[in-house]
Amino acid sequence: MELNNLKPAKGSTHHDKRVGRGAGSGHGGYSTRGNKGAQSRSGYSRKLGFEGGQMPLQRRLPKFGFTNLKRVEYKPINLSTLEELAAKSELNEINIDTLVAAGFVSGNDRVKILGNGTLTKALTVTAHAFSKSAEAAIAAVGGSVVKL
Repeated sequence: MELNNLKPAKGSTHHDKRVGRGAGSGHGGYSTRGNKGAQSRSGYSRKLGFEGGQMPLQRRLPKFGFTNLKRVEYKPINLSTLEELAAKSELNEINIDTLVAAGFVSGNDRVKILGNGTLTKALTVTAHAFSKSAEAAIAAVGGSVVKL
């Protein structure tokens, strides 16, 4: 193999379509755009979801449901996660800042503690909301609950 016989792999290259270069180019006349309509004009850009004039899918499907604008979203944290965090960092108190530092929530999340898992250590837990089972489990080991 020498520099004078190097070639790209077969099928890896192709010639660009040079439009608007006259009749002899094979792409003269309307420059492959056809002869009327939006796509033949300069500045055309297809709208998102456009289906060539056919009724778009988002308009064919029925609308249903309801979005409650006052809904409050909570980031769920289980007791098992709290137990793991307390054991790893040797904590007696867990609050939002602790959870943010550990990477479980971001600073503007509202946190709800759920009762999945068990606690073995008395913890003071501060959060926005608690499930009944989580509150009972925290109290059962001698811990306390602080609602924000």
